[in-house]
Amino acid sequence: MEVDATRMCELLVGLPDVVVLGLDDVADGELLVHVECRRRATFCESCGVEARLKERPVIALVDLPCFGRRTQLLWHKRRFACPDESCSKATWTEEDARIGAPRVAMTARAGRWVTAQVGRSARTVSEVARELGCDWHTVMNTVVAYGTTLVDDPSRYGTVTALGLDEVLFCRLGRYRRQEFSTQFVDVTTGQLLDVVEGRSGKEPKAWLEKKVQAWRDGIAFATLDLSGPYRAVLDEKLPGATQVADPFHVIKLANSKLDECRRRTQNETMGHRGRKADPLYRCRRLLTMADERLEDDGREKLLGLLRAGDPKGEVTTAWHAKEAVRELYTHTDPTLALVFVERLADDMCDPDNPIEVRSLGRTLRRWKHQIAAWHETHVSNGPTEAANNLIKRVKRAAFGFTSFRNYRIRSLLYAGKPNWALLPTITPR
Repeated sequence: MEVDATRMCELLVGLPDVVVLGLDDVADGELLVHVECRRRATFCESCGVEARLKERPVIALVDLPCFGRRTQLLWHKRRFACPDESCSKATWTEEDARIGAPRVAMTARAGRWVTAQVGRSARTVSEVARELGCDWHTVMNTVVAYGTTLVDDPSRYGTVTALGLDEVLFCRLGRYRRQEFSTQFVDVTTGQLLDVVEGRSGKEPKAWLEKKVQAWRDGIAFATLDLSGPYRAVLDEKLPGATQVADPFHVIKLANSKLDECRRRTQNETMGHRGRKADPLYRCRRLLTMADERLEDDGREKLLGLLRAGDPKGEVTTAWHAKEAVRELYTHTDPTLALVFVERLADDMCDPDNPIEVRSLGRTLRRWKHQIAAWHETHVSNGPTEAANNLIKRVKRAAFGFTSFRNYRIRSLLYAGKPNWALLPTITPR
């Protein structure tokens, strides 16, 4: 047990090689702890001459609360000067990363704590700042400083065999609420978020893949994506050896969208207005998108009756059968037969007698037939990518939206990128 008052203060401060100079009890309940590094001879790094003390500026660092009270650490730094006037290194200030990293307004332990709170637990920055009694920007800048080092760790992820690409709405900017998107790279085998880049065109994902070594890119055997032309072009150019797989969810979603477009067009042509609750096609809108095997007998009878009443040309009925045919595709187990099925289905849908929405669906199936049929061989999908997107959206909800892509990327990777949190006590911001 320590009984020396000075030593007890040093133990409470908990920093190595630090001497406690004093304590201020501020009126609002905040504690100000004055410290300095232990004195030792200091020599010029350039010429080796023993330096002289020039001044002692006081640097205020936000620290973790002490006994439930907000605390600041006032570090009395020493600024040294070289006595040799011809020396190129005129002055310098002592640094100790164990106390606080350069250009960070928090102590090292507080910086690591806020990084875990905001990054790992997805707490709001304002909540953490209020708990520490500091500014929002102080916390966010610290999270970026420590978080960047953590997510840029080269060993955070290794070889990836199945890569997934998808986009998320990043924010709305400007007077007209212009939509800005981001592209996510996800290891669909482990569900790990690899990185986030701006935009949803092919430029940024292409640049990200170009930075990877050729051996890493050659290790990717499968690449999953929704029916996105820009992403497909990126994979064609940068990952030519990877088997592209169109996500089944998005394929069936497209078929449902075309069915809904056909229903709304027919509604306007037959009734002259948008759907109302008494209109037959409006009443069956939910039944149309349900899986046929999930319809009970009375539900199927109701659907067919409403189609007979509201679809005189049978166009909505044709689109409904086309949607079910697309769903039927994923009951096949033979990849070769699946490709034949897609080709014939696309040809049938492109028949001039079909509604324009069905013909449009058929043309899409024809363009993506190899990617659609590849699912039967690989059985990989964009499901893990969508799961990572949900984690990103949780961070967005906690933050009440973002406007800075830097903050958005770091917080998303800290929460969904599976960094090695065991490294946090050892890292120092660059």
